[in-house]
Amino acid sequence: MMRIALFLLTNLAVVLVASVTLSLLGVGSFIQGSSLNLTSLLIFCAVFGMAGSIVSLLLSKTMAKMSTGTQIIEQPRNQTEAWLMETVAELSQKAGIKMPTVGIFPAMESNAFATGWNRNDALVAVSAGLLQRMSPDEVRAVLAHEIGHVANGDMVTMSLIQGVVNTFVMFFARIIGHTVDQFLKNDEEESSGPGIAYYVVSIVAEILLGILASIIVMRFSRWREFRADAAGASLASSAAMISALQRLKAEQEMPSQMPDTLTAFGIKTGRKSGLAALFASHPPLEERIEALQQAARR
Repeated sequence: MMRIALFLLTNLAVVLVASVTLSLLGVGSFIQGSSLNLTSLLIFCAVFGMAGSIVSLLLSKTMAKMSTGTQIIEQPRNQTEAWLMETVAELSQKAGIKMPTVGIFPAMESNAFATGWNRNDALVAVSAGLLQRMSPDEVRAVLAHEIGHVANGDMVTMSLIQGVVNTFVMFFARIIGHTVDQFLKNDEEESSGPGIAYYVVSIVAEILLGILASIIVMRFSRWREFRADAAGASLASSAAMISALQRLKAEQEMPSQMPDTLTAFGIKTGRKSGLAALFASHPPLEERIEALQQAARR
């Protein structure tokens, strides 16, 4: 119930921010008779496209804690939690960032994630299953990987890329909708407002363009995963990072308990093949291991 309420409040905030911004910018309707005001349309799409990404980024830590049930370590209650805090402090100092908030989430799969609106106000969390089944060196490598994401600014970069993609998906979908709508109208209807074809075609075009745009976003996501692995190898050790990924590979068939909104920031995701691989946020573990092995041989 709380997650639904937070979702509704987030969307309300997006609408309010967009409405106020559009009013301040003096942007009115971008459809004027049979013509399309491209400047107004681009501003409209940019505000709505970026607003959702920015609000989501600002609320990312809160949403992550709620959706995963992450328990923040305020004061270590046992030796494991004390070691976890010490290790994150050491690695974050080595990476040149402020120590993230540290937490543990109750999942039996081996996984971890990092999120937060900037590199000095992040959250790094590991699953209970990961702590149980991985060696200390492997856990340290996983933490190094997640701190690599934070140090590289991946959360902010991903949000900005998603916002830009959202903007142009909305922009071109409405241009396509307007073009088709005008083509179907007769001479008497051309000066009137948008017809039903505009709305139908815009929605369909937005869905199709959104799917194509997701391929671009996920391609970048896979690239930054290699960078985080390299950071993990640098902060911990190449051997430990490879060992951790091999452990994850052995457990690959275990279903993920990570919410979809956090999958891109976890250390692993489920195996995908064929067309589904184009929409994967992570490269195959085999490719990640091979990349680290090649780097180690240089």
